Amino acid sequence: MTDVLAQLRELRAGDLPTHGGHTLAYVYDSGLSEVDEIAAAAYALASSANGLDPTAFPSLLRMENDLVATAAGLLGGDAETVGTVTSGGTESCLLAVLAARDARPGLAAPNMVLPETAHAAFHKAAHLFGVRKVVVPVDPVTFRADPAAMAAAIDESTVLVVASAPSYAHGVVDPVPEIAAAAAARGVRMHVDGCIGAWVLPYLARLGADVPPFDFSVPGVTSLSVDLHKYAYCAKGVSVLLHANAGLRRTHYFASADWPGYTMLNPTLQSTRSGGPLAAAWAVVRHLGDEGYLRLAEVTREAVARIREGVAGIDGLRILGDPDSTLIAFTAAGAEFDLFTVADEMKARGWYVQPQFAHGSSPLNLHLTVTAANHGSETEFLADLTASVLAAKAAGPVPVDPDVAAFVAALDPETLTPEQFGGLLAAAGLTGGDRLPDRMAPINALLATAAEPLRERLLLEFLGALYTPGPR
Repeated sequence: MTDVLAQLRELRAGDLPTHGGHTLAYVYDSGLSEVDEIAAAAYALASSANGLDPTAFPSLLRMENDLVATAAGLLGGDAETVGTVTSGGTESCLLAVLAARDARPGLAAPNMVLPETAHAAFHKAAHLFGVRKVVVPVDPVTFRADPAAMAAAIDESTVLVVASAPSYAHGVVDPVPEIAAAAAARGVRMHVDGCIGAWVLPYLARLGADVPPFDFSVPGVTSLSVDLHKYAYCAKGVSVLLHANAGLRRTHYFASADWPGYTMLNPTLQSTRSGGPLAAAWAVVRHLGDEGYLRLAEVTREAVARIREGVAGIDGLRILGDPDSTLIAFTAAGAEFDLFTVADEMKARGWYVQPQFAHGSSPLNLHLTVTAANHGSETEFLADLTASVLAAKAAGPVPVDPDVAAFVAALDPETLTPEQFGGLLAAAGLTGGDRLPDRMAPINALLATAAEPLRERLLLEFLGALYTPGPR
């Protein structure tokens, strides 16, 4: 066993750090070591229990109901509010769409109205469940959804309207009351995607932040998703999908007695579900409690304010929109340096910041997910960011071979052969293996020249190359 664990530690040494606040995407660190210890112990106690049958494992049923009640109490729910614990935000969003679609089975071509900043999970839901996306542009300055445009997009086939609290890309809360009122006026469900922010926003409001209304206290909101493995600082993957009442939830449940085995009953997309993540989340939420989360929100708010002010003060950087929560996106104020190079320079200094490609009115930018663990290291982060910008300015724009760019521009992702994809992957430096190159700026610069459908197809091919075992 010792040898196996040593091998695992060796493998993990090549990963981004999950603690210490140096990875500003993907991970959420409370900075409290006992939280990890409690989560690990609770996970081990319940990992062999199976959420497939709550009557066989009533402890899991109790813990799920406890988590749902806590989330509902935090987010304006009442005695009728119900919920489901899922594996993550994407599953919560998928189930919200599925429930809305199946509540109106007579529609031949159901659609859902999304602001263009809605999470890609809703695009995935559209793909999986045959619900047409009606994507509405957002305000090009604030990046918030346009209520009038959202209302105008609703028609007789609309089953769901979506808003974000906040949007992932820019960290802004959409005008939920106006959008929910428009949906309610047409008798359409309204889902608030609070996966990344709904657990922390109420605490920020208690601390004096001007948080726009977004939860069940807003008339017309029928469902809301919130991830506990984000700002509840629980182990992955645990999310809660809340519905205003049980009737709204019923249509994402699944039952099948039409086979010789046990009657399958599923509240989520999964059947077998380990009790480990659920128990770990239950233990962490009970351990931290309301006051613990308020303290974590307070230090996170301080870190956000310091980082935001510092980023705005760096020559050549501009913050996008007016972030309401814990997410910050910034772009280059001029064209004399490349943000992909800034990301590489930050990684060389021990920080991971997330590049976001240009889309619609949103320019190429770098995204920061700030957590409680960033409190106390803001000065170090900003000094390294300043140095990274200076290094990027000295390096100049990232060159893209004109012939390669022209080749990419002429490609049709629908007709490409595996051989052509192989050549393009090689030209982009995406040749598979266990690790990406240390410097991603040349690859990202080339990907930025590709139209979005081609970029999707190219990265899917790369994903397939990554998940292909080598010689054994």
